[in-house]
Amino acid sequence: MKIHKIGIIMNGVTGRMGTNQHLLRSIDAIIKQGGVKVSPTEFIMPDPILVGRNEIKLKALIEKTSVEKWTTDLDSVMNDPAYPIYFDAQSTLRRFDAVKQAAAAGKHVYCEKPTAIKTEDAYKLYEICRDAGVKNGVVQDKLWLPGMIKFKRLVENDFFGDIMSVRGEFGYWVFEGHTVPPQRPSWNYRKEDGGGMIVDMLCHWRYVIDNLFGPVKGVSCLAATHIPERIDEEGKPYKCTADDSAYSTFELENGVICHFNSSWNVRVRRDDLLTMQVDGTKGSAVVGLRDVWIQHYGNTPRPVWNPDIEQPIDFFDGWQKVPEQETYDNAFKIQWELFLRHVVLDEPFRWNLLEGAKGVQLAEYGIKSSEERKWLELPALEV
Repeated sequence: MKIHKIGIIMNGVTGRMGTNQHLLRSIDAIIKQGGVKVSPTEFIMPDPILVGRNEIKLKALIEKTSVEKWTTDLDSVMNDPAYPIYFDAQSTLRRFDAVKQAAAAGKHVYCEKPTAIKTEDAYKLYEICRDAGVKNGVVQDKLWLPGMIKFKRLVENDFFGDIMSVRGEFGYWVFEGHTVPPQRPSWNYRKEDGGGMIVDMLCHWRYVIDNLFGPVKGVSCLAATHIPERIDEEGKPYKCTADDSAYSTFELENGVICHFNSSWNVRVRRDDLLTMQVDGTKGSAVVGLRDVWIQHYGNTPRPVWNPDIEQPIDFFDGWQKVPEQETYDNAFKIQWELFLRHVVLDEPFRWNLLEGAKGVQLAEYGIKSSEERKWLELPALEV
């Protein structure tokens, strides 16, 4: 039996996303399944050490996982050759310096998005890692969600014909905290702390659109802060300085038009927290996080506009649910396994820090579009 033991510095995993998706459901799950299977006699086994500023939180994570090591001294592990991978799930404003330090220490870098607040910084991180000769990647988890995989299978089978447009609806009601406790951290709503809907979600929409529908060419975006005050973790009111909603239209290089509404102030009456209606010349689909509903040209109803009578068509009847045809693992875990194979086996991994910089670029141009109230085209980011 051949085991590739690979040390991973996991920095910032005491946060919600770092704990749940990256530690519990990814790295700890990979360890408990016996590693990443390369062949019946060969596996890649993660050997993580948890890094953070809060000793109490780190010890609590050690108790609930199979991970045994932790430290509050990042510098000590940065210089330890036993850990060739550095993973960063800190808040965005802390990421640049830590990733730069990791690359200088010869660590392969994998990090959450957005990789920075400014395109210049995000692209610089890509250049730093490229010039240091270290492998690098950015989390683009939504690509491995069951709904996205089902959509890709439909495209592969030419279900849609020519795709014309995509309409995305994302978000839910985040409680302000005055009566019901909020379910998101307060920094998300403070611009000075790196918060904001555009910064948060347009990084996602960039890789979703680029990978599923085509490269983004231009953007028109309108940001809004609909709720001016919320309650923080200490029960104190604070002013919301970041946008909590974004209304964005994207033009793709292939002519497809995508429109995404993103909001923390919307009550959900749709199939999922994220839905995308994709309309093509041959058929349409409503793509959720896990399920996909389709309607082909052959069973498309023929509505007639007449508001003076009850609508005779039940528009939900003409849609069919795509069945479960594959086994779907956790999306974060799937990408982690691909990155570990990339580092250990040198397999291809195209979701690098340049892709992360593209997401930051779209967010930055979305903010600029909103401030200037105009349509903007995106310049190419060179390899």
